[in-house]
Amino acid sequence: MKLLITGGTGFIGRALIARLAPSHDITVLTRNPERALAILGGGIVPLRSLATLTNLDAFDGVINLAGEPIADGRWTTQRKREICDSRWQLTESLVRLHQAGSNPPSVWINASAIGIYGPRDATPVDEQTPIAAMGFAEQVCERWEAIARRVADQTRQCVVRIGLVMHPDGGALKKMLPAFRLGLGGPLGDGQQMMSWIHLQDLVSMLCYLLEHDHCRGVFNGTAPHPVNNKAFSQALGQALGRPAFLPAPAPVLRLALGEMSNLLLTGQAVLPNAAEAAGFQFEYPKLEGALAAMFSRA
Repeated sequence: MKLLITGGTGFIGRALIARLAPSHDITVLTRNPERALAILGGGIVPLRSLATLTNLDAFDGVINLAGEPIADGRWTTQRKREICDSRWQLTESLVRLHQAGSNPPSVWINASAIGIYGPRDATPVDEQTPIAAMGFAEQVCERWEAIARRVADQTRQCVVRIGLVMHPDGGALKKMLPAFRLGLGGPLGDGQQMMSWIHLQDLVSMLCYLLEHDHCRGVFNGTAPHPVNNKAFSQALGQALGRPAFLPAPAPVLRLALGEMSNLLLTGQAVLPNAAEAAGFQFEYPKLEGALAAMFSRA
């Protein structure tokens, strides 16, 4: 397939392109082609701007992963604008190009996040759970999905609500590791908030599965089938590293340091991937202990 990928140099994009590049022709939207080629290798075609395109007819599929990280620091007014614009404006531009063509791509994979479900208790939620967009994270995802959904009448579309992506080379886990390896890790707040996680390789496999199977369309939760609470997560990570993990980070300290963004760390959801499993996708790492053992067996 000829694929257009946004967010290709990011944590998820790099792993996905490594899986897809040997058998697909990949164009990567990037503001820095030289950096993209250095990161991704010569098997991709860098595209500096969508302005050079008049439509998307040259592509068989679109994978839209682009977006500024939402949990990289305090949500200032400027930071919120960057988080929104990087998702909404780019997706708007892609949708306009899609609508301008006469032979648009046959498949469109669009990222979203489980933050759309908002803070929940431990009661499981799935793709059928109603959305009540109240906070910033929910509103970002709800509008992002609404913009992307405008192509669904012409193109098979899969929206993947991604959870906590687990791999030591990136994402939240990479940020946690220094403290945990020193024995300074532990629960956040009371540790009861649910964490819906997924091994990076399972997420990549899910994206590829959705891309390649024509019966897949609609919303899919990009999470493993066994979420855990933050306390259990901290204990499992400590055990995998052979370190104690009992030092809590008090909620007031997190709120003082991170402001509104601390809500992402102190609340959570137990999100189940029912749609992906119903579509026939099988997880290699359904449980946290197995995922962590695979990551740190040589640690």
